[in-house]
Amino acid sequence: MGSPTTVRVAIAGSSGSIGTQTLDVVRAENARPDRDVEYVVTALGVGSSVDVLIAQAREFAVGVVAVADASRVAEVREALPGVRVEPTMSDLVAHADVVVNAVVGFAGLDVTLATLAAGKRLALANKESLIAAGPVVRPLRSTPGAEIVPVDSEHCAVHQCLRSTVREGVEVARIVLTASGGPFRGRTTDDLRSVTVDQALAHPTWSMGPKITIDSSTLMNKGLEVIEAHELFGVPYDRIEVVVHPQSIIHSMVEFTDGCTMAQLSLPDMRLPIGYALAHPHRIATPFGRIDWENLQRLDFAPPDRGTFRCLDLAYEAGRVGGTAPAFMSAANEVAVERFLEGGLRWTQIAETVEESLQQHESPTGDLVAADIIEADRRGRDAARRVLSR
Repeated sequence: MGSPTTVRVAIAGSSGSIGTQTLDVVRAENARPDRDVEYVVTALGVGSSVDVLIAQAREFAVGVVAVADASRVAEVREALPGVRVEPTMSDLVAHADVVVNAVVGFAGLDVTLATLAAGKRLALANKESLIAAGPVVRPLRSTPGAEIVPVDSEHCAVHQCLRSTVREGVEVARIVLTASGGPFRGRTTDDLRSVTVDQALAHPTWSMGPKITIDSSTLMNKGLEVIEAHELFGVPYDRIEVVVHPQSIIHSMVEFTDGCTMAQLSLPDMRLPIGYALAHPHRIATPFGRIDWENLQRLDFAPPDRGTFRCLDLAYEAGRVGGTAPAFMSAANEVAVERFLEGGLRWTQIAETVEESLQQHESPTGDLVAADIIEADRRGRDAARRVLSR
């Protein structure tokens, strides 16, 4: 057996859930004596969690880090002598073969654009950048060497299912995205008027950051995933469906034109899709998410309650409008979720805020550029703040 192939990995947002679990995958794979690939973490980036960054950089002996919070740069330079400190996450791209974009929210857009423009593999966990900037991202996907491998469990599942067909754009009848239903599955709108932040953060199956966990509780996360699926796989919105599956064992399905449905199953463990993105087109050897079939009792499915969880249809609406509407809506939702997490908004008002904000959206004419997306993001935030100030 020869020396392992080296794959250089950069992680933008290394202090968060996806970032730390990516390092778990690297540790597990590199510890295998039979490995044929060695994952070398070359670059890490955070917003302001510099204590975590410093510890990670020392453990993995990285040569480059990025710190978005300029007030913490001197602290990092002092703690990591000899390590290059960059001001932006996109500066990490040049130092890797695979870039994991685990930045939360619209702030991840620059990493997505820079990675694809450089012809690198993008392990995409930052759904907002693709959802908001789909029209700008699309042409960059044709850059030689550029590819997106989704890290979201649902889109990773679809990506894996599509490997079973040779005519992806022709033979797909529909995509079915599964949703756990979040912590409030089965509850009515009246039940949810007084829920607390802690209750909304108590996701039944996944351990995620606060923003995405709240989005899961409102089903906005699933709505954003519908838009992302449209952008990733080119399937029309009327052929992308959502089904509630509380066990989170089936991560999504693809139905083909001959009636066959392919599904990807595993226990809820984000390290599986992360490992899939790192190793693509191969697979890692560490079995994250392995199912104990003797103890798996049942798999349940139900339609989503669109009356209670209105964010799902708001996302469909923005996706069908297209242009800058998804960016506008995503930005308004970020503001509403932030206000809810601060204790200044009821859970039921998140959807109300997004709906009222979306009514203020106006699409620019002509081909969109990154500046249009940034402006739409700003306008969406401003619209939500106006709604919240009433």
